[in-house]
Amino acid sequence: MHLGLSADEVLTTTRAVRKRLDFERPVEREVIMECLEIALQAPTGSNRQGWQWVFVTDPDKKKALRDIYAERFDAYRNMPRPTYDDGDVRGERAEKVVDSASYLSEHFHEAPVLMIPCLEGKPGDGVAGSAGYWGSLLPAVWSFMLALRERGIGSAWTTLHLPNGGDEQAAEILGIPHDKYSQAGLFPIAYTQGTDFKLAKRLPAEEVSHWDEW
Repeated sequence: MHLGLSADEVLTTTRAVRKRLDFERPVEREVIMECLEIALQAPTGSNRQGWQWVFVTDPDKKKALRDIYAERFDAYRNMPRPTYDDGDVRGERAEKVVDSASYLSEHFHEAPVLMIPCLEGKPGDGVAGSAGYWGSLLPAVWSFMLALRERGIGSAWTTLHLPNGGDEQAAEILGIPHDKYSQAGLFPIAYTQGTDFKLAKRLPAEEVSHWDEW
Protein backbone atom coordinates (compact mmCIF):
# COMPACT_ATOMS: atom_id res chain seq x y z
CA MET A 1 0.00 0.00 0.00
CA HIS A 2 1.30 3.43 -0.97
CA LEU A 3 -0.15 6.57 0.59
CA GLY A 4 0.62 8.72 -2.43
CA LEU A 5 2.39 11.40 -0.40
CA SER A 6 4.51 14.07 -2.02
CA ALA A 7 8.18 14.37 -1.08
CA ASP A 8 7.39 17.35 1.14
CA GLU A 9 4.55 15.48 2.84
CA VAL A 10 6.75 12.49 3.59
CA LEU A 11 9.53 14.69 4.92
CA THR A 12 7.26 16.72 7.19
CA THR A 13 5.06 13.93 8.57
CA THR A 14 7.51 11.13 9.31
CA ARG A 15 7.20 10.93 13.08
CA ALA A 16 8.91 8.87 15.75
CA VAL A 17 5.96 6.50 16.13
CA ARG A 18 5.48 4.79 19.48
CA LYS A 19 1.90 4.61 20.73
CA ARG A 20 0.38 4.24 17.28
CA LEU A 21 2.28 1.14 16.24
CA ASP A 22 -0.06 -1.72 15.31
CA PHE A 23 1.40 -4.76 17.06
CA GLU A 24 -1.23 -7.12 15.67
CA ARG A 25 -0.69 -6.63 11.94
CA PRO A 26 2.26 -8.41 10.35
CA VAL A 27 4.71 -6.44 8.24
CA GLU A 28 5.49 -8.23 5.00
CA ARG A 29 9.13 -9.08 4.37
CA GLU A 30 8.87 -8.01 0.75
CA VAL A 31 7.71 -4.53 1.80
CA ILE A 32 10.67 -4.13 4.15
CA MET A 33 13.06 -5.24 1.43
CA GLU A 34 11.46 -2.80 -1.00
CA CYS A 35 12.09 0.01 1.48
CA LEU A 36 15.65 -1.19 2.00
CA GLU A 37 16.33 -1.11 -1.74
CA ILE A 38 15.28 2.54 -1.68
CA ALA A 39 17.44 3.26 1.38
CA LEU A 40 20.50 1.78 -0.31
CA GLN A 41 20.36 4.59 -2.86
CA ALA A 42 21.42 7.04 -0.15
CA PRO A 43 24.90 8.59 -0.36
CA THR A 44 27.72 6.99 1.56
CA GLY A 45 31.30 8.15 2.11
CA SER A 46 33.67 7.14 -0.72
CA ASN A 47 30.82 4.93 -1.99
CA ARG A 48 31.97 2.22 0.42
CA GLN A 49 28.44 1.00 1.21
CA GLY A 50 29.73 -0.61 4.40
CA TRP A 51 26.26 -1.00 5.88
CA GLN A 52 24.53 -4.18 6.99
CA TRP A 53 20.92 -4.42 8.16
CA VAL A 54 19.69 -6.88 10.78
CA PHE A 55 15.93 -7.53 10.92
CA VAL A 56 14.58 -9.48 13.89
CA THR A 57 11.26 -11.35 13.93
CA ASP A 58 12.08 -14.18 16.34
CA PRO A 59 9.97 -13.61 19.51
CA ASP A 60 12.69 -14.72 21.94
CA LYS A 61 15.31 -12.50 20.34
CA LYS A 62 12.93 -9.54 20.28
CA LYS A 63 12.21 -10.06 23.97
CA ALA A 64 15.94 -10.23 24.75
CA LEU A 65 16.56 -6.97 22.89
CA ARG A 66 13.64 -5.35 24.69
CA ASP A 67 15.15 -6.35 28.02
CA ILE A 68 18.47 -4.73 27.12
CA TYR A 69 16.68 -1.57 26.06
CA ALA A 70 14.31 -1.43 29.04
CA GLU A 71 17.12 -1.73 31.59
CA ARG A 72 18.86 1.29 30.12
CA PHE A 73 15.65 3.20 29.58
CA ASP A 74 14.84 3.02 33.29
CA ALA A 75 18.15 4.71 34.08
CA TYR A 76 17.58 7.31 31.35
CA ARG A 77 14.06 8.09 32.56
CA ASN A 78 15.40 8.95 36.03
CA MET A 79 17.99 11.41 34.74
CA PRO A 80 17.34 15.15 35.20
CA ARG A 81 15.30 16.55 32.33
CA PRO A 82 16.02 19.72 30.38
CA THR A 83 14.12 22.82 31.41
CA TYR A 84 12.51 25.20 28.93
CA ASP A 85 11.07 28.70 29.09
CA ASP A 86 7.32 29.20 29.14
CA GLY A 87 5.89 28.92 25.65
CA ASP A 88 8.76 26.78 24.33
CA VAL A 89 7.23 24.04 22.17
CA ARG A 90 9.74 21.51 23.51
CA GLY A 91 8.53 22.02 27.05
CA GLU A 92 4.91 21.73 25.98
CA ARG A 93 5.55 18.26 24.55
CA ALA A 94 8.00 16.96 27.16
CA GLU A 95 5.55 14.94 29.27
CA LYS A 96 3.92 13.34 26.24
CA VAL A 97 7.31 12.39 24.82
CA VAL A 98 8.33 10.69 28.09
CA ASP A 99 4.98 8.92 28.28
CA SER A 100 5.20 7.58 24.74
CA ALA A 101 8.83 6.55 25.22
CA SER A 102 7.87 4.64 28.38
CA TYR A 103 5.12 2.89 26.46
CA LEU A 104 7.54 1.82 23.75
CA SER A 105 10.02 0.53 26.32
CA GLU A 106 7.35 -1.73 27.76
CA HIS A 107 6.05 -2.98 24.40
CA PHE A 108 9.16 -2.96 22.20
CA HIS A 109 9.13 -6.72 21.70
CA GLU A 110 5.55 -6.68 20.41
CA ALA A 111 6.53 -4.90 17.20
CA PRO A 112 6.37 -7.34 14.27
CA VAL A 113 9.93 -6.50 13.27
CA LEU A 114 12.92 -4.92 15.00
CA MET A 115 15.81 -3.56 12.97
CA ILE A 116 19.44 -2.76 13.82
CA PRO A 117 21.44 -0.96 11.11
CA CYS A 118 25.17 -1.56 11.30
CA LEU A 119 28.20 0.05 9.71
CA GLU A 120 31.56 -1.54 9.07
CA GLY A 121 34.34 -0.35 11.36
CA LYS A 122 34.23 1.96 14.36
CA PRO A 123 33.80 5.75 14.65
CA GLY A 124 37.02 7.72 14.32
CA ASP A 125 38.45 9.98 17.00
CA GLY A 126 37.02 13.42 17.54
CA VAL A 127 34.12 15.21 15.93
CA ALA A 128 35.44 14.84 12.38
CA GLY A 129 35.99 11.11 12.71
CA SER A 130 32.58 10.51 14.23
CA ALA A 131 30.74 12.76 11.76
CA GLY A 132 32.43 11.21 8.76
CA TYR A 133 31.76 7.71 10.00
CA TRP A 134 28.06 8.03 10.85
CA GLY A 135 27.48 10.18 7.78
CA SER A 136 27.90 7.01 5.75
CA LEU A 137 24.90 5.35 7.40
CA LEU A 138 22.45 7.90 8.79
CA PRO A 139 21.16 9.14 5.40
CA ALA A 140 20.28 5.57 4.43
CA VAL A 141 18.51 4.93 7.74
CA TRP A 142 16.43 8.09 7.35
CA SER A 143 15.60 7.12 3.76
CA PHE A 144 14.43 3.76 5.05
CA MET A 145 12.13 5.44 7.58
CA LEU A 146 10.74 7.75 4.90
CA ALA A 147 10.04 4.80 2.62
CA LEU A 148 8.25 3.04 5.49
CA ARG A 149 6.10 6.11 6.10
CA GLU A 150 4.98 6.25 2.45
CA ARG A 151 3.73 2.68 2.88
CA GLY A 152 1.80 3.33 6.08
CA ILE A 153 4.49 1.85 8.32
CA GLY A 154 5.99 3.58 11.34
CA SER A 155 9.21 3.37 13.30
CA ALA A 156 11.22 5.20 15.94
CA TRP A 157 14.95 5.81 16.09
CA THR A 158 16.19 4.65 19.49
CA THR A 159 19.73 4.23 20.80
CA LEU A 160 19.26 3.33 24.46
CA HIS A 161 20.16 -0.33 23.99
CA LEU A 162 23.72 0.69 23.11
CA PRO A 163 25.32 2.07 26.34
CA ASN A 164 27.10 0.10 29.04
CA GLY A 165 27.81 -2.94 26.92
CA GLY A 166 24.29 -3.26 25.57
CA ASP A 167 25.55 -3.25 22.01
CA GLU A 168 27.80 -6.20 22.81
CA GLN A 169 24.88 -8.09 24.34
CA ALA A 170 22.75 -7.41 21.28
CA ALA A 171 25.60 -8.47 19.01
CA GLU A 172 25.90 -11.76 20.85
CA ILE A 173 22.16 -12.43 20.59
CA LEU A 174 22.11 -11.73 16.86
CA GLY A 175 25.54 -12.93 15.81
CA ILE A 176 26.71 -9.45 14.77
CA PRO A 177 30.53 -9.37 14.53
CA HIS A 178 30.98 -6.71 17.21
CA ASP A 179 34.67 -6.23 16.50
CA LYS A 180 33.96 -5.35 12.87
CA TYR A 181 30.63 -3.50 12.91
CA SER A 182 28.97 -0.74 14.94
CA GLN A 183 25.23 -0.51 15.61
CA ALA A 184 23.36 2.75 14.97
CA GLY A 185 20.18 2.03 16.92
CA LEU A 186 17.22 -0.23 17.52
CA PHE A 187 14.07 0.41 15.48
CA PRO A 188 10.58 -1.02 15.97
CA ILE A 189 8.77 -1.52 12.66
CA ALA A 190 4.99 -1.81 12.44
CA TYR A 191 2.06 -0.55 10.45
CA THR A 192 0.58 2.54 12.07
CA GLN A 193 -2.88 2.91 13.52
CA GLY A 194 -4.06 5.50 11.05
CA THR A 195 -1.81 7.38 8.66
CA ASP A 196 -2.89 10.96 9.36
CA PHE A 197 0.35 12.27 10.82
CA LYS A 198 0.73 16.03 10.73
CA LEU A 199 3.48 18.59 11.02
CA ALA A 200 5.06 18.70 14.47
CA LYS A 201 5.55 21.85 16.50
CA ARG A 202 9.15 22.91 16.06
CA LEU A 203 11.23 25.95 16.91
CA PRO A 204 10.91 28.59 14.16
CA ALA A 205 13.59 28.41 11.50
CA GLU A 206 14.53 32.01 12.31
CA GLU A 207 15.58 30.96 15.82
CA VAL A 208 17.98 28.25 14.71
CA SER A 209 19.52 29.74 11.56
CA HIS A 210 22.69 31.82 11.17
CA TRP A 211 23.90 33.59 8.05
CA ASP A 212 27.60 34.35 7.54
CA GLU A 213 28.23 34.42 11.31
CA TRP A 214 26.73 33.02 14.55
